[in-house]
Amino acid sequence: MTTSYWLKNVRLETGYDQDENGVYETKTELFHLKIHDGKIVEKQKFSFPIPSGEKTVDGKGYLAVPTFKEMHNHLDKTYLSLNWKAPIPAKNLEERLHLEAMELAELAPTTKQRASAMIDLLLSQGASHIRTHVNIDPYIGLKNLEGVKAALEDYSDKLTYEIVAFPQHGLLREKVLPLMKEAMRSGAQLIGGLDPAGIDHNIEKSLYEVMNLAVEFNADVDIHLHDGGHVGFYTVDKLAELAADAKWHNRVAVSHAFCLGDVPLPQQEEIADKLSALGMSIMSTIPINRTLPPIELFERKGVSVFLGCDGFYDSWGPYGTGDLLEKVTKYCELYRKSDERSLAQSLKIATGGPTPLTKDGEMAWPLNGEDANFVLLNASCSAEAVARTPKREAVIFKGKVISGQF
Repeated sequence: MTTSYWLKNVRLETGYDQDENGVYETKTELFHLKIHDGKIVEKQKFSFPIPSGEKTVDGKGYLAVPTFKEMHNHLDKTYLSLNWKAPIPAKNLEERLHLEAMELAELAPTTKQRASAMIDLLLSQGASHIRTHVNIDPYIGLKNLEGVKAALEDYSDKLTYEIVAFPQHGLLREKVLPLMKEAMRSGAQLIGGLDPAGIDHNIEKSLYEVMNLAVEFNADVDIHLHDGGHVGFYTVDKLAELAADAKWHNRVAVSHAFCLGDVPLPQQEEIADKLSALGMSIMSTIPINRTLPPIELFERKGVSVFLGCDGFYDSWGPYGTGDLLEKVTKYCELYRKSDERSLAQSLKIATGGPTPLTKDGEMAWPLNGEDANFVLLNASCSAEAVARTPKREAVIFKGKVISGQF
């Protein structure tokens, strides 16, 4: 992109006011932002006279917040773009996995089409980055990877993305390790894993093979962990040990990690310190039917927590909207975050970190030199946006409108 323009008349947060009772209120002002080559190069208050002859786009007074990061998804599994279909009931996990394997083989010719429909939905809800897990198993081989990769490449001017090679039927099954290596040579970027105890039935060997693949391909790691209680806790602890041995700092994530909410507080604090020291992240979908990892404790200890919508409208479940902001709303409801500042600061688990204001009320976003990535909302401030999940009026990625209009 070589064009320049002013995104004028957009609302930005400028600080917090605090009354005598300690109650916060967000201050905002209207600004003009100059965009050049997809970057913010100038920020001026509304009173600034834009030079005549320069291109302008009117933000209509909408609030700007950072775009979102969808950090746990399964683009290959969705039914989106196909006719309505409810999941087939399954008696247990083994039967569910079998049904999915048979179905994904039938759906393989439409992988790119279905993944594209999911991408469109996620973009419309404000995401500009997607981390997707893609099944790599003896049933589907690399077919899903091929379709998902093709879909994401078509959207490369609208988002950034990561593809995780995901051994849905277990990493230690026959033929899976060679398939995982082939997947990494064919466009996957991260090594995945699944329930070293519950699926692979060998925690140490499963995690060893995950880290061995990571080192071989110089890849980051993101494993699914549904195993609960002390078994799950041991798994995270062992993974942290292996990550430390490999010096894989800031390169390992655990998705779901329900187990970390199952154990007593002293163990939660112990593992939080380890995760923080290693830069290990937690990916949560904020489920309503499982124990959550202790997100507030992790935040205090410096452990990064990210959000994802997971797979939805697929053989596992018929629900889902693709709305990460809705996930933040649910998180705030669960943790009873209802005051102005708590609501606003919770936005970071959808954005991957950035918030318009720091906890102390200093302007932290947007800054000159950053990518011009915005979600425009009809809201007065971030706190209202989190509480009420308003429509995304427009989504802008590197200065280009990728969804909506204004």
